[in-house]
Amino acid sequence: MSAVAADDEETWNAFRELVNMTPGDLEKWLGTDESRSAGQHKDGGESTGHASGRRIVELLRTRRADLTDDDYAHMRKVVGYINRHLAQRPSGDVTDTRWRHSLMNWGHDPLADA
Repeated sequence: MSAVAADDEETWNAFRELVNMTPGDLEKWLGTDESRSAGQHKDGGESTGHASGRRIVELLRTRRADLTDDDYAHMRKVVGYINRHLAQRPSGDVTDTRWRHSLMNWGHDPLADA
């Protein structure tokens, strides 16, 4: 297996493990006010995480054989974001927090693992 193929395999596995929301659940979430208000907004527009969530829905619905290098690059970005954000978990109940809402925009509901 080439280094690129091995990297894509590792990316695929990490993405599938960390993105624990279905495309339908993620789409529903992205339609909520909580989703739209979470994350960093540039010039009052859509947040980075919200835009990423829309891309994640597309990725989840794409056959693995049809994924591009660009898709794998975004998947690596998603894996990195989720891992960094999980390491910053606040104490206490996170049910209705911006921390959880931001993670959910990136396709990961930390309470699904609870």
